[in-house]
Formats: sequence, C-alpha cells, structure tokens
Amino acid sequence: MRTLRKWLERAPFYGAYKALGHYPDYWYWRLRGRPVRSPHLLKQRVVLEHARRYGLRTFVETGTYHGEMVSAVKRDFDSIYSIESDPQLARQAAKKFARRSNIRIFEGDSRLLLPESLKLVTRPALFWLDAGYYGWAGVQGDKDRLSEEIEAILRHRVEGHVILVDDARWLDGRAGPLTIEGLKSRIASGFPGHRAEVLYDILRITPEL
Repeated sequence: MRTLRKWLERAPFYGAYKALGHYPDYWYWRLRGRPVRSPHLLKQRVVLEHARRYGLRTFVETGTYHGEMVSAVKRDFDSIYSIESDPQLARQAAKKFARRSNIRIFEGDSRLLLPESLKLVTRPALFWLDAGYYGWAGVQGDKDRLSEEIEAILRHRVEGHVILVDDARWLDGRAGPLTIEGLKSRIASGFPGHRAEVLYDILRITPEL
C-alpha cells in the first residue's frame, strides 16, 4: 500500500487529483467537529485572507510539493517564489508553472534558498512555511531550520511581512527545541511590533496594525 501511494504521489496527475479532493476533505473536517489537523482548502483560505487583510502582493513558500498552494494563489499575487528540496517535485512544479512569468520555483534546501529569495523581496510579503520541518518530509536532525528561517524573515530589511507556519501542533517540544511559547517569547523580546498566535493548526506571525 505504501509503495502504491508513493507511485501515486509521483504521478503527473496527482496534483489535479488532490485539488479535486480538497472540497470533500474540507466538509468532512467540518462534520468531524473541526479537529486539530486542518484541510488544505482551509489553509488556502487563510493565506488569501491574510494577503488581503495586509495588502500583500508577494508570496514566498517553502515546500512546493505538488504545487497545490501555488495553484490556489497564482492569480492573487504579483510575485510568487516557491522552494522545493525534492528534485523531481521541483522540476514538475517548474514545468507546471513555466508559462506564468510571476512564478519562480527554486530547487534546494529552504535553509539556504530562503535567504536568497529574500533578496528578491522588495515589499511586504506573505510567507507560507511548509517544508517538512518536523521530519515527515525526510529532513531529519535539523531542528533549528524553522526558527532560523523565521528570524531571517523578521530581520529582513523590508518590514510588514506575514508568516504562516503549517502543522503548528508539532511545535510542542517533540520535534525539537522550538515551541509555541518559546517562539512567542522570542518574538516579544526580539521583534516588538509583531504577535504570534495559533489557530486551526497554523502559526500566524503578523505585524501589529
């Protein structure tokens, strides 16, 4: 079964299959009483809601995967930069979005490439961090990557960025030293003017309006 799933995930039609399944998944999530793990359709809506609320037209993502988030927001941002560590997935995404001049796919480790993509950001942006920070994507033993990326964004020369981190339930000490409370304390002391909260399994770091 696991082998079949891996083959399915590599198939070129998997992205379309997943996109069609987002709506049933969303309604099933609601019928179950909105459990902690949130469906992808909700994540898409959270991204777009924050972009509109803060007037953001640049989107930066870590963890392209099959390009589902990029597909969902491609018409809502002027510039989109997405980073994927898996070479095959990165090439598939690059091919998928090749005709869209506002989208660039980067192949490699987000710890190295996020600082490079930040050089391209000249105005407040929305950052969607979803690059397997807790080990599920095969990235093991690198427990500081997420905190380093968050701090790189908050130290960026451009102010007003919004950071959304998926799977916030793992920030409880099990997957490394970074925890929600620790992160809130670090932001409060080192980056005044920002607040951090978790809602529907998404950590939201936003500038205070």
